[in-house]
Amino acid sequence: MTVIKARQLSPVSQEDLRRRVVAAVEAGQTQAVVAETFGVGLRSVSRWVTTFHRHGNRGLEARKRGRRPDEQKALDARAQARLRRAVLGKFPDQLALPGLVWTRGQVGELVKRWFGISLSRVTIGKYLRSWGLSPQKPIRVAYEKNPDKIAEWLDQRYPAIAARAKREKAIVLWLDQTGLRSDATVSATWAPVGKTPVVPKTGTRFRVNAMCALSNKGELYFTVFEGGFNAEPVTIFV
Repeated sequence: MTVIKARQLSPVSQEDLRRRVVAAVEAGQTQAVVAETFGVGLRSVSRWVTTFHRHGNRGLEARKRGRRPDEQKALDARAQARLRRAVLGKFPDQLALPGLVWTRGQVGELVKRWFGISLSRVTIGKYLRSWGLSPQKPIRVAYEKNPDKIAEWLDQRYPAIAARAKREKAIVLWLDQTGLRSDATVSATWAPVGKTPVVPKTGTRFRVNAMCALSNKGELYFTVFEGGFNAEPVTIFV
């Protein structure tokens, strides 16, 4: 089958193709048969039929190619530099936008507010990449974190602890704890298509806490306990 590349056709030819494809489907032929007959992708057929059902014949009309009328103006170097500083130096909520992470939609809203220009998300993505940026999952950091206190502990208190441990021939342990539930979500696994795997587990719900300590030499110590995490289980553990 010869596949027609619809994007390479003229706007008028594209409109004619869409109308003939939709007419064939509306006449009772399946979308798969129509796709084979006209040499177009099945996704294109489905998209055109959906558009016809939502917007009628107007949805199949040829449109002028290129940017939208309100997107003709591009951002100059100064505007781009200002936007880049905003994305790198501030959170959206600091600029009266909702949320704490920058999305293409957020940047687009900022562009519209500052410069009165409406840009598509594709165009915004191109700008962001040209600024050396990429979409990334942010790391969560507690806002209560105090860098000065951390530096003081690392520079003064910890050296004293390490020196005392050396004098007394003791070890320094780094301790943390977590909670475990019997009804915790099971991670994904591979299985035959259409056959959901079954993982046996008890119907009784219970929870325990786990506490572990790691030495500078990689030695691991752990315990499991019930009840709250307070001074009592820590004292017993150490």
